[in-house]
Amino acid sequence: MATPDQELVPLLDQDGVRLTVDDALATVTLTNPAKRNAQSPAMWRALAEAGRLLPGSVRVVVLRGEGKSFSAGLDRQMFTPEGIEGEPSFIDLARSGDAELDAAIAGFQEGFTWWRRNDIVTVAAVQGHAIGAGFQLALACDLRVVADDVQFAMRETSLGLVPDLTGTHPLVSLVGYGRAAEICLTGRFVGAQEAVNSGLANAAVPAAELDAAARELATALLAAPREAVIETKALLRGAAERTYDEQRAAERAAQTRRLRDLAGLGE
Repeated sequence: MATPDQELVPLLDQDGVRLTVDDALATVTLTNPAKRNAQSPAMWRALAEAGRLLPGSVRVVVLRGEGKSFSAGLDRQMFTPEGIEGEPSFIDLARSGDAELDAAIAGFQEGFTWWRRNDIVTVAAVQGHAIGAGFQLALACDLRVVADDVQFAMRETSLGLVPDLTGTHPLVSLVGYGRAAEICLTGRFVGAQEAVNSGLANAAVPAAELDAAARELATALLAAPREAVIETKALLRGAAERTYDEQRAAERAAQTRRLRDLAGLGE
């Protein structure tokens, strides 16, 4: 059966990433189930391009993966001496200068950064394996709905690397330093029930119901007025960096803007 995004004309369909838009709802789908949606620099560039192509009408973005796994992490060819055709291998990257290597990693991260923009709300629908880069991509979203077969794991440290695709900040924010350290340093799997209990996931459902649950959540998110959602998201995202009194002041400023807009007195 075709999923809803397959019934729409894609705005982007390349390198394992498809973007479709249905009015205020966009869907980004990882489309290489034969390789368990393994990630590569080409996929990261396509993810970044999906963010750039989002029309201004979009308010909610659902991220999903085709097949049994959301994303099993890095394409292991990147670890081989020959790497992936047309892409630098890890060995090539390691041989580059500090500035060049930093710029390369920053470029990879661009596929993971736009998901927390204040003008959209992003929902990851995660099934099966979400390992390493797959885990970090799910963490890039605002909300996560998981299937009961989900297996999160951060395996970078086990490979002699560190998580560098923006996942460490949301992970610590969601579960705290101690649990984040244990998850990353052991590389163990986190299942659906623990994900919900620890705050990694908002809800867990049977795998067959995952897409429907994500769409239901997206519908609920679209019910509130857009400007109120944007202001609230900005308040919540900045709360951890503000003092209590600074957050109170931010709430007052945001509410002042909303009241004036509602009264037709906005700038």
